[in-house]
Amino acid sequence: MIEIMPGLSISEDELHFDASRSGGPGGQNVNKVSSRVTLTFDVNASTALSVDQKRTVLEKLSGRINKEGILRVISQRTRSQDLNRSDAIERFTELLREALTPQRKRVKTRTPRAAHARRVEEKKKRSVIKQIRSKKSWD
Repeated sequence: MIEIMPGLSISEDELHFDASRSGGPGGQNVNKVSSRVTLTFDVNASTALSVDQKRTVLEKLSGRINKEGILRVISQRTRSQDLNRSDAIERFTELLREALTPQRKRVKTRTPRAAHARRVEEKKKRSVIKQIRSKKSWD
């Protein structure tokens, strides 16, 4: 079980892993070893997520989810397939955690009166300087 947040765990049976050859440096190793790991997770078929959670994940991670509702996370940071697999799981949990954490409402605030006065005073000073510069003096 993968712990996403308190009260929400996803079984590893719902995740599907594919290994493929990774790009980038690696010498002779890069042409022989399948070290890149692609984690796929079918959001719509998940039994761990409620309907509201599925809707939230589909909304917030819409750029990472294809039309069939499958979330893909690719990891090829290291040369080891096992390390890439654990990295993909870690990134997957972080994505879901961020998507399912409710956003706090923004509290409207006012600009302090002193800050407003300072800004207006600076504008007045600046306009005086520009007026002085623009006056043409006749000699």
